[in-house]
Amino acid sequence: MLLVPASMAQANHHARCVMDDRDREVCLYNPARRIATLSPGATELTYAAGAGEQVVAVVSYSDYPPEAKQVASVGSHTRIDLEALISLAPDLVIGWVTGNPAEQLETLEALGMPVFYIEPRTIEGVASAIERLARLAGTEATGRQVANNFRHQIALLKTRYAEREPVTTFYQVWDEPLMSVNDQHLIGQVMQLCGAVNVVGEQPRLVPRLDDEAVLAANPEAIVAGGMGEENRHWLTHWEQYSHLVAVANSHLFFVPPSLIQRPTPRLVEGTKILCEQLDSVRQQREAL
Repeated sequence: MLLVPASMAQANHHARCVMDDRDREVCLYNPARRIATLSPGATELTYAAGAGEQVVAVVSYSDYPPEAKQVASVGSHTRIDLEALISLAPDLVIGWVTGNPAEQLETLEALGMPVFYIEPRTIEGVASAIERLARLAGTEATGRQVANNFRHQIALLKTRYAEREPVTTFYQVWDEPLMSVNDQHLIGQVMQLCGAVNVVGEQPRLVPRLDDEAVLAANPEAIVAGGMGEENRHWLTHWEQYSHLVAVANSHLFFVPPSLIQRPTPRLVEGTKILCEQLDSVRQQREAL
């Protein structure tokens, strides 16, 4: 299987061509049969596309679906064991635009391995990534079904929460340094869907670095923590020292398992539901006062 120029692909009616998230056209002559996924999100998306049985290499923290934990690991998303990866002879590598070392992926391409870069930046981008991966893997029917179900579930949530009263919210994506997301970030878009007003939404950077003073000045009604680990609630205890914060005074310190909201995968529906319900509890308390 090769990464072929568009002109050659057009000449070959059997070529499978899709645009990746670096706006590169990736073409395969045949469906991929040995796929390496170089981030936990890429792993989950590939399984969602119906191509789990074709995955021969993953990286650390590729823990969903559970069967992904049985696949050979070739390092972490920030440092790939190239020798181990090459020995598994993948015919398609799924890279992460900003998460993988560029020089390592360039090495793989120089060796003739097709690299398909993904990094969904929008809710629709998640569905599109599933469909494009399915096209390369020859699992179009499954990919289409999963993507359309995802779109449907998100549409239901949008309709349900479209008219809800806004809730000023701070989302903490990391602790040291303190980091959040702006309105253009995928998580920021999820917040808006739930009726949250992101108190740092107008920051120019997708993932701005902040300090406690910025949050204190914004005084959000809700603080939501994510980060690493599915039980990482201890980040919220940090804010309890600021008893005058509205979110603290009203016990509106929330946690969403990061794999459900910080990975751009179909499980984003679950994370969105959790966040929307948490913000609804803020509204209900308002009404009770």
